[in-house]
Amino acid sequence: MNGVLAFWLAYIFTRPMGASYGDLFAQPTEYGGLGFGTTWTSLVFLTGIVAVVVIMSIKFQRKLEN
Repeated sequence: MNGVLAFWLAYIFTRPMGASYGDLFAQPTEYGGLGFGTTWTSLVFLTGIVAVVVIMSIKFQRKLEN
């Protein structure tokens, strides 16, 4: 699959889900959210993204070594 097409398909499919989870974490509890606020929500997402990139990089490196 073309890399550009793969990127845009992933973006289109995951953007609404990420926005919904972001709203869930950030919104105050009286509006149905968890009340973490935008700073903590951003840190949670950043940590998750960094963890996925590191794990995938390690797996890719191991695959190249074999």
